[in-house]
Amino acid sequence: MKAIVINKDGDTNQLVIKDIPTPVPQPDEILIKIKAFGINRAEIYMRQGLWGDVAEVSGIECVGLVENDPSGILSKGQKVAAIMGGMGLTRNGSYAEYTCLSTQNVFPVETSLSWVDFAAIPESYATAWSCLHENMNIKENETIFIRGGTSALGQAAINIAANIKGVTIISSTRSIERINELKALGCSKVFVENSMLNEKIREQYPAGIDSVMDIIGNTTLLDSLKMVKKNGAVCNAGFLGGSDPISFNPLVDMPPSVNLNFFASFQFGTDDFPIKNIPMQKIIENAEQGMYKIKPSNVFSFNEISKAHQLMESNNSGGKIVIEI
Repeated sequence: MKAIVINKDGDTNQLVIKDIPTPVPQPDEILIKIKAFGINRAEIYMRQGLWGDVAEVSGIECVGLVENDPSGILSKGQKVAAIMGGMGLTRNGSYAEYTCLSTQNVFPVETSLSWVDFAAIPESYATAWSCLHENMNIKENETIFIRGGTSALGQAAINIAANIKGVTIISSTRSIERINELKALGCSKVFVENSMLNEKIREQYPAGIDSVMDIIGNTTLLDSLKMVKKNGAVCNAGFLGGSDPISFNPLVDMPPSVNLNFFASFQFGTDDFPIKNIPMQKIIENAEQGMYKIKPSNVFSFNEISKAHQLMESNNSGGKIVIEI
């Protein structure tokens, strides 16, 4: 099979197409014929060597067809989505014509979406749903802040939250040109990102807001903590602003009775984070009905992987980047 292989740690030129053996599934695994896959920032770090030793084939998500399920539970040709399960880290991932992974990380689905639209959903929407419903415990009529709203994950979170009764969504973007796009998704207010947004939030919400989903990460996390009311939550859900360590003194930086937590999708498929908790079929149906605006911002062919990575690194993708096979 053809696969995009990391030749060695480095720039996008280190992603090369090679012929490698098609994987053979074990009894608790599924072989998937990949039709399309999304690009994620984690794969940039893998390519650059920032995550240490990783698999030669990157990619943490895909959509496609079951090629072989030794258990017999899924039939050949069944549509599926797959996320994580060590893809790109401990086993070859989705930058290939086929991938093989645990049954615990595969969603069997029914959908009429095109492959590229379908591929814009799995990782972003599974992560967004988990952050909103499990880490932030979002409820009707709450006010939440999606920090980093123009990212693929941010847009997924806005789409999901905008369809929860009475929820008021605030968001942020680095570019004033993107404000109207986020308002069109369902945000009532959108701020141009800076490291002291808590002051503007507190001006309009003196008692604080209910929760923050911070996708920017370390550079804004301390500021996000200052926005939230008592018993509220801040979910650290990404590192768009970089992953350099921060100085954190709980006695000074941690507001009383505020829940700070972290979500990373590498947990999907583990005992504590089974993918059966994610209503993937319902998410897809909402997308089919137009409730979620899931169109990828950019679509590339398999041999344009370097261009896709360059766009991701530029922070100008404006949404989900998808590769179609």
